[in-house]
This record gives sequence, C-alpha cells and structure tokens, in this order.
Amino acid sequence: MKEKRDIYRFLHVTPRRLYEQLDQYVIGQKHAKEVLAIAAYNHLKRIEYLKFGGEVSIRKSNVLMIGPSGSGKTYLARTLARILDVPFAYNDATAFTEAGYYGEDVEVAIGRLLYATNQNVSSAENGIVFIDEIDKIARRGGGARTGSAARDIGGEGVQQALLKILEGEKIFVPVNVTAHWNKYDYTEVDISNVLFICAGAFNELNDGDGKAIGFFGDDASQSAEPSTESLVKYGFLPELLGRLPVRVQLDSLSAPDLVSILTQPREAMIPEYQRLCALDQIQLDFSQDALLEIAGAALKQKLGARALRAILEKVLHPVLFVGPERAGERIVIEPDDVRKALTVTA
Repeated sequence: MKEKRDIYRFLHVTPRRLYEQLDQYVIGQKHAKEVLAIAAYNHLKRIEYLKFGGEVSIRKSNVLMIGPSGSGKTYLARTLARILDVPFAYNDATAFTEAGYYGEDVEVAIGRLLYATNQNVSSAENGIVFIDEIDKIARRGGGARTGSAARDIGGEGVQQALLKILEGEKIFVPVNVTAHWNKYDYTEVDISNVLFICAGAFNELNDGDGKAIGFFGDDASQSAEPSTESLVKYGFLPELLGRLPVRVQLDSLSAPDLVSILTQPREAMIPEYQRLCALDQIQLDFSQDALLEIAGAALKQKLGARALRAILEKVLHPVLFVGPERAGERIVIEPDDVRKALTVTA
C-alpha cells in the first residue's frame, strides 16, 4: 500500500486542475483541453509507475491534434508544458527528411529539447516534443510527382523515421542542432518518458465516403474526430497512428471566441497594449463593436487567432506613433478606426 501511495504522491495534479489551468490561457476548445489534461495526467502516472518498478505495460499517451490554422494547437501544447514545468521543443515536420537526404533527421527534434534544457539530459528526458504540420508528411500517391522516383523523402520515409522516436527508448541525438550533420557530436538520451504532441490542419480529410470531417464539412460546429481508416487513406502509416493513441479535433474559432481571446486570458492582447499605452499615460479602450470588427477581419483572413496581433498593430499604429504626445488622453478605438486602418494597409 505504501508503494501505491508513493506512486500517486502527485495527486494534487488532477485532470480537472490541469484543465482549469489551461482554461486560464486558452479560450474555447473545451474538449481539446480535457483530452490534453487527461493525456498529461496519465503520462505523469505512467512515469511514476515505472519509477517504482512497475512493468512496462502502460503505453505512452502521445497526442495527435487536428485543427485549422490559428485554432490554438501550438499554444495549447506550449501552455501545457509551462503548467507541467517541463521543457518544450517546437518542430516543423516539413523540415524532416528520410535519413541520408539533405534536411533534418528526426533525432533533431530531441536535440532541440536538449538545447531547451541547456544540455541537461535528465531534464530533457521528461519534456514535451511538439511536431507541427504533421499532415504535410502524408505519403504521396506517386513518386514521380515529387521528383523522388521510388522514394518519398518528404512523406512515408519521414513517417518511418518517426516510428523509432515516438515509442523509442535510448537514442543518440545531436548536441548542436545547428550542425546536426556532425555525426561525432552526439549524446545518448532516454526518450521513453518524452511526451510527443503532433498537430496539423489535415485539409481535405474525409470520413472515407467522401464526406468532409469536422471544420472541413458543411457544419463546422459538429466536429467528428477522424477514424484510423480515414487517416490511413489520407496517407499515414497504421504503425505511426498506433503510436499516437490520443486524438482530438479542435474547433474553428468564432467571432465571439476571437473577441474573448483578445480580452480574457492571462496573456490577452488588449490588456497588453493597454499597459503599453499606460506607460505613455494614455488610457486606451476598445468599443465592443470595434472588437467584433477586428474578429471579423481575422476570420476573413482564415488565420484564426494567429491574425489578431498583426491586425492590432495596424489598428493601433496611429496611436502608438504619437503616444508620448497624447499623454493624459483617453483614446477609444471604434469600428471605423479598424476599417480605416485595414483599408489603408490592404
């Protein structure tokens, strides 16, 4: 009984508490936050179980996130790492190539994690590796179209290479990620407790009968998580999918969601700009209609939350330029200000 109590000594971290912490930073995506919270909690339990001599019978909770650009995939993963207080490494799957070709070997993903810890191997061995644009390495229907003859160095070959790290144990990784081709500068890292989170938009993904799934379909509010069969037809190896057992589809963000992102989370953008203006003794405010105008402009760009900061920079350019000269004033941004700024810079 003592061993069990020791194993679960971290029970102050629960899925619900992890969700509540994610909820302070991420607007919407309720289901995705719940799934990530459960996956992270189960991952922690697995690590503790193995520390106390448990049999290796609990598989890793590697995650596959599917969602449109700007829906919060990267931000969710990065925020989860911050909450868990573990190192985080971002990777773009399109940079990976099959071993022996020009580009990055998949081991560089662990090299970045090691770099994030200042070469602290023990810390890196419990980190989170995020691999974005995973949908871009779906195997292609014909090698001739890729210019790679019988090899698909940007698709199936990379998937095969990823297999060895998604559920690997000890591997040699490059110490210098900017010169990973230097085969003599490697160190051994045990990646059995590294959590992998993969993400992609998966455009044109369908359910196998030709019907688009989730935000690709006619009713974006009814997101249905894709089946293994649909992902295999999309171009993914069953073996790779088997190493990504936790899957979640993120929703497209609505205009009210984007307004909330601007104003509510701990790292909301509007309070950030208000603090900047307050340093010049300017009280900056936005009308609700102006916020909706900004959200609408972001939706038109089809970039989700990713478009918001660029839009705000354009809208606030006149204010920020003359900031010190308007000390003591109160400036309210209205819809016309937003439309004018976006028209001028269009």
